[in-house]
Amino acid sequence: MASGGGGYGDANQKIDYVFKVVLIGDSAVGKSQILARFARNEFSLDSKATIGVEFQTRTLVIQHKNVKAQIWDTAGQERYRAVTSAYYRGALGAMLAYDITKRQSFDHIPRWLEELRSHADKNIVIILIGNKSDLEDQRAVSTDDAKEFAEKEGLFFLETSALESTNVESAFMTILTEIFNIMNKKNLAAGENQGNGNSASLAGGKKVIIPGPAQEIPAKSKICCTST
Repeated sequence: MASGGGGYGDANQKIDYVFKVVLIGDSAVGKSQILARFARNEFSLDSKATIGVEFQTRTLVIQHKNVKAQIWDTAGQERYRAVTSAYYRGALGAMLAYDITKRQSFDHIPRWLEELRSHADKNIVIILIGNKSDLEDQRAVSTDDAKEFAEKEGLFFLETSALESTNVESAFMTILTEIFNIMNKKNLAAGENQGNGNSASLAGGKKVIIPGPAQEIPAKSKICCTST
C-alpha cells in the first residue's frame, strides 16, 4: 500500500520522530475504518462504534527519517466529548472527518473545529476529510462546498474512501509530511538560537488546499512502513 519498499521492519529500529495525530468528527463517518486502512490495510464491514479513545501506530520513512505516527481515534458520540478533549493535548496534527453522504456530519465540522482549536496547539496541522467517496450516488456534500470551507479555514482537504482505499495514504502522508517539515524548521531555529538562549516557536508555512480525490504526494516524500 506504500511506495518505497513497504513490508515489516525491525521493531527495535531507531525512531527519529513520534507524531501524535487525532481523528475527530461525528460518529459513523468512518474514522476507525480510515485508521484501520492506514495502520493495517484492513477494512471491516462490521465495525463497531469506538468507546472512548483508541490509538494505533505505524512507522514510516519521510525524507530518510523514521517517523512513528501515533493516531488517536476519538469517539464521535456526544457523551464522550468531554473525555476525549484531554487527548487533543500534545497532538501535532488532526484529521477532521465527515461523511459525504450525511450533510449533518459536514454541518457539524465547524463545531468540531472550534473544539479542536480551543484544546489543541494553535499551530496544529489540520486536514479535512470527506470520507465514503465511493458512495458518489448518495452524495449530500459537494466537493466544492468542502473545498470552500477548507480554504476559508486554512485546512488541507481530501476526499477518501476507506472501503476502496482511495486517498487514505495520501491524506495521512499530507499531514505527516507537513508536521515533519514544521518540526525540521523548528529544529533549525532552535539550533540558530542555541547561543543566545532563545527558544524556537513551532511555525509552519501557509497551508495548502490539496484538490481533488486523485491527488498524489510529491515524489520527494518516499514512504515505507511497518505496522506496530
